[in-house]
Amino acid sequence: MSGEAGDVTLLLRRMRAGESAAAEELIPRVFDELRGLARNYLKTERTGHTLQPTALVNEAYMRLVPDQPDWENRAHFIGVTASVMRRVLIDYARRRHAVKRGADPATVPLDEQWDLLSEQQSEELLILNHALDRLNAMNPRHRQIVELRYFGGLSVEETAEALGISAITVKRDWLAARSWLRTQIRPETLNTI
Repeated sequence: MSGEAGDVTLLLRRMRAGESAAAEELIPRVFDELRGLARNYLKTERTGHTLQPTALVNEAYMRLVPDQPDWENRAHFIGVTASVMRRVLIDYARRRHAVKRGADPATVPLDEQWDLLSEQQSEELLILNHALDRLNAMNPRHRQIVELRYFGGLSVEETAEALGISAITVKRDWLAARSWLRTQIRPETLNTI
């Protein structure tokens, strides 16, 4: 375990043991990495959108705080946070589609950043999310690997560590999951997978 990853894992263990100071130490250690993940999520979004990487990290963190899952290590924490960031973007996409389908904008809980995604981007994100839901029903581990590798930006080794499986299994499942996803959704939606 590298020094930085080991430090983060120790902080997560201290948090699990109830040390509130550990949470304050954790954020500065992982913030740049999380902001990099958020930047990757947002790089394909429409120009001029209002949600910035820092805001996406903050919103994801606010959703994580009440749950306080028992993070095993740095890779697990980053993977869970990446998954939450994806859900934040899915929520924005769903709001956009609700308004597009004629829902009264006053009844759809929107904040000032609701128009984060273009119509095409929100549609593609919802299609990908639906495919991931179907993949999860067939093979939950494949969905987890896609989330950790694609959305979380974790390496094969980090994904293996987070899931407690071998790197060879991650490589095999990653190829299978990508292949299945390509058969399920339009090629332009999967340009980067």
